[in-house]
Amino acid sequence: MKLKIALQKNGRLADGSTDLLRKCGIRFSNGYGKLRAEAADFPLEIFFLRDDDIPDYVADGVADIGVIGENVLAEDPKPVDAFEKLGFGRCRLSLAVPKAQPYEDISDIAGRRIATSYPNILRTFLKERNVDADIHEISGSVEIAPSIGLADAVCDLVSSGSTLFSNGLREVETVLQSEAVMVARRDLGDEQRAILEKLLFRVRSVKAAAQNKYILLNAPEAKVDEIRRLLPGMRSPSMVPLAEPGWVSLHSVVDEADFWDVVDSLKRAGAEGILVLSIDQMIR
Repeated sequence: MKLKIALQKNGRLADGSTDLLRKCGIRFSNGYGKLRAEAADFPLEIFFLRDDDIPDYVADGVADIGVIGENVLAEDPKPVDAFEKLGFGRCRLSLAVPKAQPYEDISDIAGRRIATSYPNILRTFLKERNVDADIHEISGSVEIAPSIGLADAVCDLVSSGSTLFSNGLREVETVLQSEAVMVARRDLGDEQRAILEKLLFRVRSVKAAAQNKYILLNAPEAKVDEIRRLLPGMRSPSMVPLAEPGWVSLHSVVDEADFWDVVDSLKRAGAEGILVLSIDQMIR
């Protein structure tokens, strides 16, 4: 019995999806143009598909699980269960207008022509705000619509915002926040669920590791109590005596969000030789 997973074969989530599996210790080949692969060391069969096709493959039972963007599921809901956010592929669906166009609030969009590849999400967003606009659905190159006279505004996916900027547009409203999410068909069997739980254990360990840093430092014994309070670790810091009398080495894990503040505090408390390492997996 193998668990079948559908991944994006190219595009915004492709590299993040394959990198995640490899960080989970799952080895497979996905050479150019390959649409199917089997993991060498885990009961997993991998399909490489178009992003928009993945929800259908999962809903129809061709694949057991899949990785897609939340925006895809929100635009065209399918009978699948989204159960795990994966922490990569973050972006936002935003309304943008030409830089020179005045904009105060969402009411300024009323009666305007808006080009988008996400008409359903946009329609719901505008309806909730009692705004009536003319939505033009186009499949690509949304950002050029105002410059060629097709629309007065756009609603498009944004990561850095550089594409909008280079096309003379500015963001004015965030319509939807999105990231990669794992989805599953609703009739998974017991054996498949058991494999999925093993996969999720690895995925969550990788996600936890990405949010933390492993830190090693040297400290005088007289400062250990103060430094320990700055390094809570998973339970408490590890402490190892150094060859030089009166000094110890402390090892701990620091949340990446607090990392630089913690390092500044450690230096003020007398820590020296601070070494920081990335973590591949973190088992809680």
